[in-house]
Amino acid sequence: MTDEHTRATERTRPGAGPRLIAGRYVLLGELGRGGMGVVWRAQDQVIGRDVAIKELKLDGPEQAGVLSERVLREVRAGGRLNDPAVVTVFDVITEAGTTYIVMELVEAPTLADLVRERGPLPARQVAQVGERVLQALRAAHAAGIVHRDVKPANIMVAPDGRVKLTDFGIAHAIDDPRLTTSGMIVGSPAFMAPERVRGREAMPESDLWSLGVTLFFAVEGVVAFERPTTAATLHAIMTEVPYLTRGQGPLAAAILGLLVATPEARMSPDQAHGLLAMAAQQATGTPPRGHTASLPQGPPQPRTRLAEAPKSPSRHRPLWVSLAAVAVLGALVGGLFLGRSLATPEPDAAMLPTVTFGVDGFLKAKVDDYQPCYNVAVQQGVTIAADNNVNCDKNHTLEVYDTGSVLATGTNYSSQDATLAQYPGVAAVTRLAEARCAASFHSTVVPEDRRAALKYRALIPTEAEWKLDPEKNESPTRVFHCVLMKSDNGQMPAQIQVKVK
Repeated sequence: MTDEHTRATERTRPGAGPRLIAGRYVLLGELGRGGMGVVWRAQDQVIGRDVAIKELKLDGPEQAGVLSERVLREVRAGGRLNDPAVVTVFDVITEAGTTYIVMELVEAPTLADLVRERGPLPARQVAQVGERVLQALRAAHAAGIVHRDVKPANIMVAPDGRVKLTDFGIAHAIDDPRLTTSGMIVGSPAFMAPERVRGREAMPESDLWSLGVTLFFAVEGVVAFERPTTAATLHAIMTEVPYLTRGQGPLAAAILGLLVATPEARMSPDQAHGLLAMAAQQATGTPPRGHTASLPQGPPQPRTRLAEAPKSPSRHRPLWVSLAAVAVLGALVGGLFLGRSLATPEPDAAMLPTVTFGVDGFLKAKVDDYQPCYNVAVQQGVTIAADNNVNCDKNHTLEVYDTGSVLATGTNYSSQDATLAQYPGVAAVTRLAEARCAASFHSTVVPEDRRAALKYRALIPTEAEWKLDPEKNESPTRVFHCVLMKSDNGQMPAQIQVKVK
């Protein structure tokens, strides 16, 4: 840092005169600071307007020269965006070896501040924030700009409902090996998309992933993939899918669709907008119509607050893809059969009622998702197993197109899991499975031109199946399956599922 910069910094200390930037902007006080620098409240003395100035911090003046051109290009590109949800950039200044970004002053807490102070936010508010941030991202992507650092700390939420996304281009501007310490990750690791962890260039879909993690944080109160170390965080991003305990209905479907691992199959902005708009219209604190508050077999189970849930409420990720319609939770019928209420807004006509399998289940099943095709009907007491498995290029009546683990372990069973893991409850497992099966069905896994002739449903394990003890040579099952069949229950002549590489 130069002597001139040191003297300028000294002038902001108590007893010193006001600090002036570019002979024009008087710094009035600090608004906040983070890994990329300090944000000041300032006044533009030329036109008398209050502004915010971000002072970017790097290790030395030799890096500032490399940074200047990149910041001018990237941040000014973001500054050309004309969207009410984008913080306007007025100027970029390099002075005394430091780069300053002059931007619109938004006097509002960040989404991170709100959750820190209030805890998880109402689903309706989260959906409204998500809609507006998505609007800003769509404007940016249409202009060829990728944000690269979407996170709660970069989203400002005013009391009147206005939402502003800030810091366009900054992460990209300083993402240069000449500017960072060896091995340093630019941006926020816990909000980084899997493809970026793998070393791919950031793309619009990467921003959508980060938005999904942000909305998960807003509705659940914790960062989905944050772990004690950066390495553990990146491993979680690559191997786990978060489990929602508070979010449900269209908001849950939107979040899960945005958190699809494969960027090419991730939920599209149009799909996400439709679900978020639907969630935003629902009354705060009121479950969507058709959701049941209790089940016939016993008293209602209280909803588990995230603080009471396991520390890593996620499951290892099998291959699955983008979303679409809203999966809904139905009532338990006879303890074995799960159905969807037709009173739910815009029900998915392709989804058939969810059924249980395993011990005391509607079905007897040991499904092999490596051999996903079967000649069998979904009827009470039917066994789905190797005996009715067929090669997928032959005629078949049932096809497994997705399988998901209910627990973070991602394993079918283990002695440790059997003793420590508690069955989440049929309602919770149903909600998870139906959202996942809907997401996969309305994605590139099932070709769009084939869907009209198809139905799908979820198969979930019973509690008795879950509680089998491997130490007694029993094999508990803790995964659910998504299966396809023709609308007329006829034969499918070839495999329908598309394998995404």
